[in-house]
Amino acid sequence: MNPPPPIVARDFMTEKLVTLTPDMDALEAIELLLAHRISGAPVVDQGTYLGVFSEKCCMQLLVDAAYDQTPSSLVGHFMNTDRGRTIAPDTSFLSVVQMFLNTNYRRLPVIDGDMLLGQISRRDVLRRSMELIAESPRKDQPLLYLSALGAEPPIQ
Repeated sequence: MNPPPPIVARDFMTEKLVTLTPDMDALEAIELLLAHRISGAPVVDQGTYLGVFSEKCCMQLLVDAAYDQTPSSLVGHFMNTDRGRTIAPDTSFLSVVQMFLNTNYRRLPVIDGDMLLGQISRRDVLRRSMELIAESPRKDQPLLYLSALGAEPPIQ
């Protein structure tokens, strides 16, 4: 059985994304998330990745507003800027899976330097996994084909 070719983030990332800007009103951003039925979106400034505005960020806005502590209603004030939640375009498939296992994040922006290239969600990983299983020459044990992707040390 020949192993599948190495699969990296750029091979299965989503490139057509709903993006937000840091100076966008957070309530408008929430409406956009709801309209597109997504739980979060990357925040960019002319293609430069700045962070993610997610449902969790929206909850913080609601709490701050309830306690009258909202200094701003702009996306940039509430977005998550953790760079530990981003991946490079050459991040291996299994490293992406391990990152999802080790974090609460639902999406991982794919960035090259500071430029947003795309995003991978948990659903993207599941979709690609099922495609790989369908392509498996081992119809009796298709999960063995996934194991041929090669394990790497877990991301801490």
